[in-house]
Amino acid sequence: MKLLIASGNRHKVAEIAKLLQRTSWEVCSLSDFPDVELPPEDAPDFAGNARIKAAYAAHVTGLWTLADDSGLAVDYLDGAPGVRSARYAGEQKDDNANNQKLLQALRDCPKDKRTARFICALSLVSPTGEEFTAQGVCEGTIGYAERGELGFGYDPLFIMADGLHTMAELDMAAKNQVSHRARALAALLPTLLEIAKGE
Repeated sequence: MKLLIASGNRHKVAEIAKLLQRTSWEVCSLSDFPDVELPPEDAPDFAGNARIKAAYAAHVTGLWTLADDSGLAVDYLDGAPGVRSARYAGEQKDDNANNQKLLQALRDCPKDKRTARFICALSLVSPTGEEFTAQGVCEGTIGYAERGELGFGYDPLFIMADGLHTMAELDMAAKNQVSHRARALAALLPTLLEIAKGE
């Protein structure tokens, strides 16, 4: 049974596929549907943006579709970059530029005020419009320099709650135990398994 991941981000697709590998879902992505162009993500929150993507892709492909919208919320910046995480430094979605802008924004922020969290909202939509949602959160702090080569986005700056590692220093197996995306998917997994059983 096919599940479309409504994303062109190969890192996200790989993470989700790994988390679902022991289920009967066969994961595909938007790279398998080059003619599908997602509508603008103009909702005010992560859940709304995830729903926009999932509902549209499910409608045009006729497949069960899972979409995520995720980002970083920094307390010192009143929750920014938030839903603008991917485009924080501009529409080009440049990870390095985003990280440098974040470091600059936090240049005067003391260590004890650098608390932040990754947030992931998942939306699962059927071809007939049924909807299921879940959210996952991963707490941590923002470091002073990038560390690690294994992640993407803000992972090299995001220090896990243990204070020892950035998310970019975790291999995929470790990341899939603790990440915001893993936690959201864990919350949605019983629904995914139930749907697969009924097909």
